[in-house]
Amino acid sequence: MPDRDDLKLLETTVRAAGAIALQYFGTDYRHWRKEGGSPVTEADIAVNRYLCETLTAARPGYGWLSEESPDDPSRLTRSEVFVVDPIDGTIAFLKGRPHFTVCAAVVTDGRPCCGAVYNPASDELYAARADGGATRNGVPIHVGTRTQLEGCHMLGNRDQLTRPPWPAMQVHNRNSLAYRLALVADGSADATVALSAKRDWDLAAADIILTEAGGVVSDAQGTPLAYNNAHAVQPTLVAANRNLHAEILGLLN
Repeated sequence: MPDRDDLKLLETTVRAAGAIALQYFGTDYRHWRKEGGSPVTEADIAVNRYLCETLTAARPGYGWLSEESPDDPSRLTRSEVFVVDPIDGTIAFLKGRPHFTVCAAVVTDGRPCCGAVYNPASDELYAARADGGATRNGVPIHVGTRTQLEGCHMLGNRDQLTRPPWPAMQVHNRNSLAYRLALVADGSADATVALSAKRDWDLAAADIILTEAGGVVSDAQGTPLAYNNAHAVQPTLVAANRNLHAEILGLLN
């Protein structure tokens, strides 16, 4: 079973990891392309090393899944698994934009039981545990109450979301998908949609935060996301309050 102190562990660890990321942010650090073409920096590697050493030392029985670690199939046999993105929004990090996050979740039976998302540039720590509500810097948060998509603040791909069948919306992007979900969770944005595949580490921590803030997170068919499968891929994403989530599904199906 998950440890009752897992959330506290995640919060403390992502804060410290965020401080490591800030040591590199805006400096002349090394960066390169991974196989597949996505960018990675020495900050990603340093943060990943810290997260792995700290979390696995504290919970040696948990599995490990991270964007910057080789996949260990033994995670599929573990009851609890850390799902981690050392820097979600590496492109924002590279461009000097303050929209990157450090993300960590504990997943059990395919669902996150607790998660923390930390934006070190803005010092915003989002956190949640199952049935415990969601917070930003310790203060409870809740999704917004908007009832229609038209005119809403949508986070996502402008090319996809500014043409029919979508109504007129204020569409903005954030390179960190986890941060997009966190902004929906605290009501700063109304919804976020991704119509291309994303990875477990992009979503697991923010999923429980948005869910505990009263929102709904699913794929484009309305199915809740299941984490820690063999491929660790989520085909699509729809996240919003219940009213907007239903309207989005109606447009997509």
